[in-house]
Amino acid sequence: MPKAGARRTPASFDSEKEYVMEERELDAVQLGENLKRARERSGKSQQQVADLLALPRTAVTNLEAGNRAVSTLELSKLAALYGQPIAHFFGQPKSNMEDLSAVVLPRALPAIMASDEMRRAIEKIIDLYTEGAQLRELLGNSIDSAVPNYAMRAATVGESLRQAELVAHEERRRLGLGVAPIGNVAGLIASQGIWTAATELPEDLSGLFINHTSIGFAVVVNSAHHAVRRRFSYAHEYAHALFDRDDGIRKTERANASDLVEKRANSFAASFLMPTDGILEQLRLMDKGNPSRQSQILFDVAGNLPQEAEIRPPAGSQAITYQDVTMLAQHFGVSYEAMVWRLKSIGKISASETDFLISKKGVGRDYGQALHLLRDSDGRGSNYTEDGGIELRAQVTRLATEAYRRGEISAGRLRDLSQKLQIQADNLLVFAESARGE
Repeated sequence: MPKAGARRTPASFDSEKEYVMEERELDAVQLGENLKRARERSGKSQQQVADLLALPRTAVTNLEAGNRAVSTLELSKLAALYGQPIAHFFGQPKSNMEDLSAVVLPRALPAIMASDEMRRAIEKIIDLYTEGAQLRELLGNSIDSAVPNYAMRAATVGESLRQAELVAHEERRRLGLGVAPIGNVAGLIASQGIWTAATELPEDLSGLFINHTSIGFAVVVNSAHHAVRRRFSYAHEYAHALFDRDDGIRKTERANASDLVEKRANSFAASFLMPTDGILEQLRLMDKGNPSRQSQILFDVAGNLPQEAEIRPPAGSQAITYQDVTMLAQHFGVSYEAMVWRLKSIGKISASETDFLISKKGVGRDYGQALHLLRDSDGRGSNYTEDGGIELRAQVTRLATEAYRRGEISAGRLRDLSQKLQIQADNLLVFAESARGE
């Protein structure tokens, strides 16, 4: 007899039927675990799911324990409820082997892939991802594994926000960012081996995270959104690479904004782009945000006694104004509203102050424009409207010239790539030849 808990081979069973029965039981248990994980990530309780499926809660409990079969109709409803393709519940490795453009994307993004214009834009980016991945493989340069995996479950909103803050702080430490603003967010993410690009997407879709065996990790953000929103979207999708890579494809859209994983990614982006210590340092330099009364204990050496002293700043001098918010937003490259909510989350303004400052966002925008404070924080002009592939083309171009330098690809292959990279073939060849140092 096999040892307890050991996985038995077909030969160790009394019959082939017994083997098949255990396979089915294992599949049911795995399916149940995947469904439970998807429910928890969406922030829904078993009772909420049961109500939506018109089932008793015990049915959902048994389903997640692998003790109850699930019908195709129920799976379809659960997939829609959790925002995942049905194949996701049967294990990522199988779906990850399927063709990205022909199978995975149409299944995960039916509305986008049904639009000829958006499908062509996405396929253009996927093509560059694939070219880059192939060049990376030629060079023996697979660095996706260098991106830390902070996969963890969050059962409550508070827990997900705490995880986001901790990981954002750790990532800033790991990347050597300190409390300084991040200049080019897309470039920073690209430096971690994640393909980054922007293209026009539906208005309610701000970004995508993709993890597929053919390309590795990739993020796409909506190029139709303004610059500071794109910055936030890049940071948000980076959070999915850190926390949620097993999802395969993750959409960030209005429909799933209440999911715990989306709340966590939003919180990560806010903490990553606007570090608490960095904001406090800027407020200190502005002499703003301190309590109206500050007590200090002084030690009297002569009398060997402590003495209490109270510091009272001038009345109203510590109030954070819309001008201060505008300056902070410009400094960290975020929107006015994002900075207001971040100030509230770190306890520097009250609920009433938050409402007041939000009401002043129009004045803050006019103030910033008058002083030329509102700019594209990624260093591009306000007329930047192309497909957003600058970072992606830079990533692939570097790999192509390096592959040519090492003799892994020919001049003809380099010329073929030049059109996709939107670089004149002769220029690309000059760049590549110069890298050889001959």
